[in-house]
Amino acid sequence: MIRPSRVIEALLFASESPLSPADLARADEALDEERVEAAIAELRAEYDREGRAFTVFEVGGGYQLLTRPEFAPVLERFDSVPGAQRLSGPALETLAIISYRQPVGRAEVEEIRGVGAGGVLKTLQERGLIEVVGRGEGLGRPLLYGTTPFFLQHFGFRSLADLPRSEELPVVLARRDEPRDTNGEAAGIS
Repeated sequence: MIRPSRVIEALLFASESPLSPADLARADEALDEERVEAAIAELRAEYDREGRAFTVFEVGGGYQLLTRPEFAPVLERFDSVPGAQRLSGPALETLAIISYRQPVGRAEVEEIRGVGAGGVLKTLQERGLIEVVGRGEGLGRPLLYGTTPFFLQHFGFRSLADLPRSEELPVVLARRDEPRDTNGEAAGIS
């Protein structure tokens, strides 16, 4: 009989996306979610003990076998290793607005950013980071956007509750109407 941890390891190794405990439990009639969690704990302990370059991470509502973050500089040197697609500053701004205010309409995103967001919204949708989650009640029933499970996976969050609280963010965003110095920075902020 194959050990449950080896069944789970094989599934995680072969999967390109996170698998939930329920998904993993369906692989074998001897498994249930409790046994899956125990097998994952066993795998993590084994990988830590052996100093493996990978471990089981909880992301996007499931588990995935991923390289440990400290190996990122080594992996970035090789073209054959797929890297994360970089997002532009406007795309990151827009994604932050959507992730913290979802569901949110295009008009609100544009009001906050002070510029049009149509192209950026399209790009974020094409990359699978946001999706239409409903329609607003206002004039014309505008589309409302929210983040996707791939957003969680891409940024390594288990759920939206893992997003940093606004007061924890390292960047202080000045209000648009604050007086600015000659360099365009908010006056009085150092």
